[in-house]
Amino acid sequence: MSQENAFPGSADSTLVVERSASAEARIAVRPGLRLTAADRPGVAQPVPERDIPDRPWGAILLAALVMTALMLGAWEWHWRSFGVEPSLANSDALWATQRRRIDHGEGDGATVLIGSSRMLFDLQLPVWQKLSGTRPIQLALEGTSPMFALEDLADDPNFRNGRLLVGVAPDIFFSGFAYRADVLRYFDKQSPSQRIGQWLSMHFVEPFLAFDDPDFALPTVLERQNWWPVRAGMHPRKDVRKLMVVVDEDRASHIWDKLEEDPAYAALAQGIWAQHFALRPGDSPAALQKGADEQIARAAKAVGKLRKRNVEVIFVRTPSAQKYLAFEDKVFPRAKTWDVLLAKTGAPGVHFQDHPELQGFWLPEWSHLAAGDAVRFTQALYAIVERDIERKTPKSVARVRRR
Repeated sequence: MSQENAFPGSADSTLVVERSASAEARIAVRPGLRLTAADRPGVAQPVPERDIPDRPWGAILLAALVMTALMLGAWEWHWRSFGVEPSLANSDALWATQRRRIDHGEGDGATVLIGSSRMLFDLQLPVWQKLSGTRPIQLALEGTSPMFALEDLADDPNFRNGRLLVGVAPDIFFSGFAYRADVLRYFDKQSPSQRIGQWLSMHFVEPFLAFDDPDFALPTVLERQNWWPVRAGMHPRKDVRKLMVVVDEDRASHIWDKLEEDPAYAALAQGIWAQHFALRPGDSPAALQKGADEQIARAAKAVGKLRKRNVEVIFVRTPSAQKYLAFEDKVFPRAKTWDVLLAKTGAPGVHFQDHPELQGFWLPEWSHLAAGDAVRFTQALYAIVERDIERKTPKSVARVRRR
């Protein structure tokens, strides 16, 4: 009879018990070793037991906490010495907080900003507020066409009698590129726990830890290291590095001052932009123009909806410089993109090349204004909007917007 089928009281059963007892006796001299099925053949297996060895657990816990604090402190010191300071994360949750303001009663007569990073960095909320008396709602997102936001606001009846400034960075706007296109889905499905997590992070983590930034996450830093030589035929691309600082809960932002103070870091950013200046095989002029026409048609439809609710839409071509500007002029020429956008939508536009007061600024990496120049740019843009755009606005709309 097999050991597995041994009956109680049989010789086989006695043998099994003796073997089990013998195994447990052997194990008894080795405290902490877990009993296994191999040690007790033919015996029903109980829940495994393991003795907790007698160790100075309090001292071990204290040592672990000290080591953790030292390593975090060293990581924090490293990035602070690199020039990083604590700031708020430009997260989907922070964007959702500002978008929700429109649905909670602030959408009637509000000034709203959408666009990509140039509208986010270059237009300074405190300056606009000082000049107009009201602080705009900032909904621009880096690396992302504002088309999703334009269409979303066009379908939102809570946004009315206001003003919408739409930033136009040609390579992003007319291509429809949307690096953060999922933000609207996040906004629609944001859970209570995510809102609580955002509040806790914004008040107890982000203002105090400089390394709490996606650009300085350990996996990201490791991925940037050149561990292996580049093989023939490979053309690796560097990801965009940290460019901005969020200074307020309403997403007021400006360019990171390291781009102004560190020429090597600015050159790194310029080199990353230059990667995109070479067209891909499928980017023929005809294909690019077709894509631009599609984006313009979407914009025209959305502007028509907003106009019915007395929302004044103004397109703003923010500055770019040097090689970036040359690339934009070549791939998305003004006559076939910007001019067509204004003609199709019937909306007014402010192009930096049309106004001397919007020129002559310093763009450290060719795409975003230095912090001080962003202040002067905002002042000049506000004056142009009030002088050249406001006078064209119907009195009934202007009166409602100023309520």
